[in-house]
Amino acid sequence: MTSKRFRYSCALTAALAAFALTGVADSLAPKPFSALTSLNDGWEPLEFPKIDRHSEYRLVTEDDTQVVMAQADNSASGLIARLSVTPGEQLLLRWRWKVSNVYEGGNAREKAGDDYPARIYVAFEFEEEQAGFFERLKRGTVKALFGEELPGNALNYIWANQLPEGEFVANPYAEETVMVAVNSGADMAGLWMTVERDIVADYRRAFGQAPPAIVGIGIMSDADNTGEAATAWYGDIELLSPAAVQ
Repeated sequence: MTSKRFRYSCALTAALAAFALTGVADSLAPKPFSALTSLNDGWEPLEFPKIDRHSEYRLVTEDDTQVVMAQADNSASGLIARLSVTPGEQLLLRWRWKVSNVYEGGNAREKAGDDYPARIYVAFEFEEEQAGFFERLKRGTVKALFGEELPGNALNYIWANQLPEGEFVANPYAEETVMVAVNSGADMAGLWMTVERDIVADYRRAFGQAPPAIVGIGIMSDADNTGEAATAWYGDIELLSPAAVQ
């Protein structure tokens, strides 16, 4: 198990480094899945080089609307959209999703249970002036090895198994990533759920300060730690000002 955890941590570093956050952002909001002709249109694979099995993503039609279906089976990978968005005083993230099941071995507090049938990943710009020596050293090493900058802090909105809805916990692999349980348990499995979150308020609660720019938003369905399987469906992901939802 120790060997697998080490490989996972290295793979995550490599995958995020490969996400070329120094490049030019494609847009100010993720391209809606309902309007895509291909998953390559504004979205990029987020794959883990040292994890052999990748989750599968494809466009499907559900209730006359195009969505992304993700299938995880002892696998891990995602899709991520490159952005450049300053959150300001308030910024709402809204999406809908559905899962077939949760994982019996899922546990957001432990590395062995760090799997989710569905998650939304929000990556923020790295703030070097607030980082400690070892964090700067780690990032310098990654840049030397991969030629890319890592993002900074991240929020992971998850469909959890054991973690109660509304709970915030640090990711067991990386404390700069905070997991937020927005749905939990199997009671609502098989049903479409709509979620709306204030990214600014969540970031302040997670990290104790105002958020920097958002540099990426992704989806991920993974099952490589638990070895289980699930299917998830993701609808459009929207970034909205408060005025837009009044």
